Amino acid sequence: MVTSEMGDNLKRIAAVTMVRNDDFYLRKWVEYYGRELGRDNLYIFFDGTDQKIADFCEGTHAELHPKIGSQVVEAEKGRLKFLSSMASRLLASSYDLVIGVDADEFIVVDPRTGKSLREYLSEQKIDVCLSALGLDFGQKLGEEQDITEDLPFLNQRHYAQIGTRYTKPSIVAKPCVWGAGFHRVKGHNFHIGKDLYLMHFGYFDKKRLEDRFSDADRLSQGWGKHMKKRSRTIRLVSALKARDFDRWTRFARICQSVVRPPYAWNKPAMFELRIVVRIPDRFKDLI
Repeated sequence: MVTSEMGDNLKRIAAVTMVRNDDFYLRKWVEYYGRELGRDNLYIFFDGTDQKIADFCEGTHAELHPKIGSQVVEAEKGRLKFLSSMASRLLASSYDLVIGVDADEFIVVDPRTGKSLREYLSEQKIDVCLSALGLDFGQKLGEEQDITEDLPFLNQRHYAQIGTRYTKPSIVAKPCVWGAGFHRVKGHNFHIGKDLYLMHFGYFDKKRLEDRFSDADRLSQGWGKHMKKRSRTIRLVSALKARDFDRWTRFARICQSVVRPPYAWNKPAMFELRIVVRIPDRFKDLI
C-alpha cells in the first residue's frame, strides 16, 4: 500500500506480537501488517515450544519461545517484559518505530487521509510513544451473523464501543517498558494520533467467544473469568443505539487526552461513558 511519493523518507517500522493457539487472528494479523509494513518486518513469537509455526507465517520472523508462566497475571507480565525487550533490541538495530499489539488488534489509518499506515507513521513526530484511539468491536445480535474467515472482518462487523482500554501506546520510538496488555508505557505519558485507530476484534463473535470459554488451555491459565467479563461488548453493541462515528471519535480523542483515572496518570479515561459507534463504509475493506 505504500506509495512512492515519500521515497526514502519512509521510516522502517517493525511489528511484534506473541500468540498461543490463535491462528484465526494471527492469519489476519500477518495479512494486514505484512501488507502495510512488509512481511520481513513482522516478528512473531509463539508462546510455548509445543506450538507449531503456521505456513502462513512464511516470510516473517516467526519462532517458538519457551512458555511464559502458567497463570494469566504471571504470564502477561512475563510476556510484556519479553516483548518490551525485543522492541528495544529492534530499535537499537535498524528500526525507527516498533508496533506492539496482540494478534487480534489492528492499528489502522482513516482511509480518508489517503495514507498507508507506514506513510502516516513516517510523518509523525513521536518522542517516546504514540497511541491509536481504541475501538472494541462486538456482534450486534439479531443483525450480524457468525463471523466467517472468507470475508474481511469489517464487511461483517459494523459496530464498536469507543473504549479507553484499547487506546494503547502501542507504537514506540525509544526503548521503554510496556505495562501488561500494552496498556501503558511505564514512566511516560501517552499521545493519541489523529485519524489513527486501534481496532480490537477479540470479542466480536458470540460463537467464537463461547468456544474460547471451553478451551482447556486458556481455562487452566485463569482466562475464563476474563473472557466472560469481556463478553459485555457484545451486549452493549446489541443494546445501545449507535452514534455518529466522526463526531464521537473526535469527542473521545479530546476527552481521553485530558481525562485520567486517579490510579494511573498515564492511562486514558472517559468518565465511564458507554458510546457505541457505527463504522463508516470507507473502512470496510481494510481488515
